[in-house]
Amino acid sequence: MPAVATLPAADIQTIGSPQMWTVTVVALVALLAVDFFLTRRPHEVRMREAVGWSVFYLILPMIFGAYLWSAFGSGTSLEFFTGYVVEKSLSVDNLFVFMLLLAAFAVPSALAQRVLLYGIIGALVLRAIFIALGAAVLQSGTWAFLLFGGILILTAVKILRDAVKGTEQEVDISSMRTVRLLRRFMPVTDDYRGSRLIVRENGRRALTPLVLAIVAVFATDIVFAVDSVPAVYGVTEDPFLVFATNAFALLGLRALYFVLQGVLTKLRHLNHGLGLILAFIGVKLVLHWAHGIWTWVPEIPTLLSLGVIVAVLLTVTATSVYANHRDAEPGLPPVEDESRATR
Repeated sequence: MPAVATLPAADIQTIGSPQMWTVTVVALVALLAVDFFLTRRPHEVRMREAVGWSVFYLILPMIFGAYLWSAFGSGTSLEFFTGYVVEKSLSVDNLFVFMLLLAAFAVPSALAQRVLLYGIIGALVLRAIFIALGAAVLQSGTWAFLLFGGILILTAVKILRDAVKGTEQEVDISSMRTVRLLRRFMPVTDDYRGSRLIVRENGRRALTPLVLAIVAVFATDIVFAVDSVPAVYGVTEDPFLVFATNAFALLGLRALYFVLQGVLTKLRHLNHGLGLILAFIGVKLVLHWAHGIWTWVPEIPTLLSLGVIVAVLLTVTATSVYANHRDAEPGLPPVEDESRATR
């Protein structure tokens, strides 16, 4: 069994040896390079292509989790799979926002996958920064668990409140400071120019709308990282596992978008489930902090966490399917359409 490295500044255990980090980053860069190669020529993504790549990116974490089981034991593997399920469920909600952004910018369907790929790269960079900051905060003391737990609980309350009210999720391009800043410093062409980001027009350089769409997706990634990274730290304290779960969950988003494009709007209760999951993990973090001070305070085991998360996701999926089916039946009063809430 490989040795487990210990971070010297605190009692944080990590399996992330320099060799594992190197292999993981190299593999990640290689997969992104393949994605760039595949999207070099804009084309509309067919369902068969999207499903094939989605299955591929689902198999990868299964293989990695099996490796963790054989090399580090069932506990480490279980933490990875639980964190992956959390991240994947949150990323599905992210896809809905990406769908609104692509529609707001009128991104041609042939360019959608390129915008999503840039967004995924931006999300990976931001997650890496937030994970490093999170590890530094955890090393400073157990109060960090209370901080992370509080962030998740407050986020959960907002999501659930908006979901119950039926607040419709909207994207206001004009209110995005990053987009306004770009328009102020550089002109923007009226139409898309293929996959080109910058063109020369009337003797000066100008941005294409593709740049604005990419920047808008990148800006939303910042919001998602705020609750995504603490959520995984609620499952495992290992920075390497936190990064791995984020990477595996984000890699398949480009293909998953085209698979779920027609389904996302039908998961009307997904935000209820995400709110409950974030609240559950927030309570788990608070209990973990309290257990370090008062040992009689119980902790929530990882296996129970995985069971609760999966049960919540299955429940909200079933209730969404039932509500949609009920609305489609003639003569029955429609179920109130509780729109997806802004995160």
